[in-house]
Amino acid sequence: MKIDHIAIWTTNLEGLRNFYVHYFDASSTEIYYNHSKEFRSYFLSFDGDCRLEIMEMPRIPVSRNDIIKQCIGLLHFAIKVGPRGKVDHLTEMIKKDGYRVINEPRTTGDGYYESVILDPDGNRVEIMN
Repeated sequence: MKIDHIAIWTTNLEGLRNFYVHYFDASSTEIYYNHSKEFRSYFLSFDGDCRLEIMEMPRIPVSRNDIIKQCIGLLHFAIKVGPRGKVDHLTEMIKKDGYRVINEPRTTGDGYYESVILDPDGNRVEIMN
């Protein structure tokens, strides 16, 4: 078995799509639009089997969770970008472009080299080697 995709609601479908395409080289499907539900979505693919589905539909409430505090539920997802230098470079580029870095690049206790950033909607994304 394997995870096929993770889905995220957004209020800025095109902006979120552009973020992942620009910084993480995601490839995107054509937009799916269900007129009766006013539902729109894209599937974003990276260099692997798991995809990210980003979705937008009116009347979906904004999360009341504090994006900095941890809470029960999905906390983050990780994107493997390659060598440590790529983690450093991408983290710095994202920071310079005005996005928030929660954890600067570091080696974790279990041996991973990673940083944690917030995407435009405040979702935590680990950038790892």
